[in-house]
Amino acid sequence: MAENKGYIRNADDMGSINISDEVVAVIAAAAAAEVEGVHGPYVSHGMEFAGIRGRKGLAKGVKLCIDNDDEVSIDINIIVEIGYSVSEVGEAVQKAVVSAVEDAVGAKVGSVNINVCGISLKKKAER
Repeated sequence: MAENKGYIRNADDMGSINISDEVVAVIAAAAAAEVEGVHGPYVSHGMEFAGIRGRKGLAKGVKLCIDNDDEVSIDINIIVEIGYSVSEVGEAVQKAVVSAVEDAVGAKVGSVNINVCGISLKKKAER
């Protein structure tokens, strides 16, 4: 395993399962993106072109910290669509992320901090 990389470790009699922080970030980003009123992640200009492809592109706008007890704290930067209550969308994202991460990974989520960094027009309907 690489140094300076956070892992959630689940160990039992059969061995251990190590889940990368990148996996947790992708799960959190996917859960946030599914919430009605979320236009997408907020990405600063420097990160816009770096990491667009591959796994890092899926988790852009997500930062997390895994403590020694495998409790996860998550920061998510999002853009909210105009016409939605910013606080209601933020609360819905918090609930969705906690549920998705705890169900998929089995780790306790200590906090989900939502940073609404912008407002955008609604997504265009897919044809």
